[in-house]
Amino acid sequence: MKPVVLVTDDARKKILELLETEEDGDQLGLRIEVTGTNGPEYRYDLSFDAVEAAKEGDSVVDWLGLRVIIPAESIDKLQGAQLDLPSGGGGGMVLRNPNRPDPLAGMDVELTGDVPQRINTLLEKVINPSLGQHGGFAELRAWEEPKAYIFMGGGCQGCAVSSITLKSGIERTLKDQIPEILEVVDVTDHAAGTNPYYQPSKK
Repeated sequence: MKPVVLVTDDARKKILELLETEEDGDQLGLRIEVTGTNGPEYRYDLSFDAVEAAKEGDSVVDWLGLRVIIPAESIDKLQGAQLDLPSGGGGGMVLRNPNRPDPLAGMDVELTGDVPQRINTLLEKVINPSLGQHGGFAELRAWEEPKAYIFMGGGCQGCAVSSITLKSGIERTLKDQIPEILEVVDVTDHAAGTNPYYQPSKK
C-alpha cells in the first residue's frame, strides 16, 4: 500500500527510539489521525496504537520498520503530508500537510458580487468570527487587482502572531475562495497601533 504520510528519516528514528521504551512496542504503530479543524488547518492526534486494532479501510504501512496507521476517514485529509522533526530543534513533531479543510463547509455562505463584495462576505462570515474570539478583526481597506489590502484591528493590531494569522489563515482562505486574489497585503501599522499606513494609489 502506498504511504499516506511520508516520514523523514530523522522522525522515523526518533519515533522508533520512543517505541523501544513502550511495553509491547514491537506490536505498536504510530497512529496519525485528523481530529478536527483549527481555523484554516486540520487538528491532529499522534499516538501509539496496536497494529492489530486497525480497522478495515485503514492504511497500515511499514515505513522501514515503523508501522504508520492512518484511519480510513483521515486518509484523504493527510494524503501527501510529511512528518518531520522541527527544523529549529526542540521536542515534538511537525506535520506538513498540503491539504486544508474547506472553511465554508457546513456554513451558509454564498459568494456573489464583485471581488470586494466577496472579500467582505468572507471576512464577515468566516474570518472575523474566529478572530473575534481573541478580540480581533480584519477588514478590507482596498482592492487593487490582484492585491487585497487588509487591516487587522482590535486584538490583532500589534499582536506578535498577527503575520502568521494573516498568511496561514486569512490569505489562504481569501486566495482559495477568490481566484482573482494573488496577494494579500497587511496594511496595519502594528508598531504605532493607530491607522494603517497604506493609501490606495490614485488612478
